[in-house]
Amino acid sequence: MTDDFLDHILAGGTTEVEEAVRKAAAAEITPRFRQLAAHEIVEKNGPHDLVTVADRAAEEYLTASLTTLLPGSVVVGEEAVHADPAVYEELQGDAPVWIVDPVDGTRQFVRGEPGFCSLVALARRGELLASWTFAPALDEMAVAVRGRGATLNGEPIRSGSPAPGAVLKVATSHPDYTTEDQKHALLGLDTEGVHPRPCGSAGLEYLDVARGVLDGIAFSWEYAWDHAAGLLLVTEAGGAHTTLAGEPFRITGGNALPFTAARDLATADRIRTLLRRR
Repeated sequence: MTDDFLDHILAGGTTEVEEAVRKAAAAEITPRFRQLAAHEIVEKNGPHDLVTVADRAAEEYLTASLTTLLPGSVVVGEEAVHADPAVYEELQGDAPVWIVDPVDGTRQFVRGEPGFCSLVALARRGELLASWTFAPALDEMAVAVRGRGATLNGEPIRSGSPAPGAVLKVATSHPDYTTEDQKHALLGLDTEGVHPRPCGSAGLEYLDVARGVLDGIAFSWEYAWDHAAGLLLVTEAGGAHTTLAGEPFRITGGNALPFTAARDLATADRIRTLLRRR
């Protein structure tokens, strides 16, 4: 069943997973949007690292539904790893892994802003196979399948390339989540011809790169649930990603940071060069 389902996904059969993601949002996220009570919002590691009852309930929903779709698979979810860091080691195993961020952009969700999404990626032995990015408040569903391209609401998307001589628009790690060393590393982007700005939801920033609205990202953290779905989406839309060492980003960790994903390889290399100046 496991290999049959993986073959089904790689042949473009993503509908079952898309339905699971939509149902999780409809059951656990959308009803709580702009309806959260104070006691339903908790700080994890500080005032800028929040979790809500919607995050936890949606991850539980997705964990049950995704492992039912793919028996023998495991889930590496943000909230599960927070509760038990050993769960993260499943990324290194042989079983298919669902990588889940139930509400990416929790701060925006808490504020009642629409810029949040659910992120799901399917990987095996460190290789990304498929991904789903769903922004319920914006009614946007982006899907990528390895070797088969990327779509947004069913329509193919391509990242394209920045216009020659245009100022590069780059979303960077938000200062609230950045150490002093990381801030220093990102200062290389404060240069003529580049317009860096703090990121919002990482998943939606990746989507904007994939559809050519944003030229690139430069992030200084590597939690797989924030990046797996978006990295495959950008790659399948024609973009590229690279770490500070000039290597592809590995979802299993140990990357040279910061790293970048961009609309094309030339832009990714340009951003990496600017980051290396620091």
